[in-house]
Amino acid sequence: MEDISQNNIIVAIIVLKDKKNKVGGGVPIFYVEDKEEQKKISMLLARLMLGMVHDLGNGIKLIIKH
Repeated sequence: MEDISQNNIIVAIIVLKDKKNKVGGGVPIFYVEDKEEQKKISMLLARLMLGMVHDLGNGIKLIIKH
């Protein structure tokens, strides 16, 4: 039987409120006020979800489970 695992999937998006028109989709999206809050929330969620934070550099961070 083939192993069907959940690898390399986006589990959350953390976006600055002024960039919210740039995101959408079927994963949880967290809107934050500033980059400091974005950093804090991203790191906490990554630890909880056992994922890694990836910064797209445009006000959007992704948490991806590898």
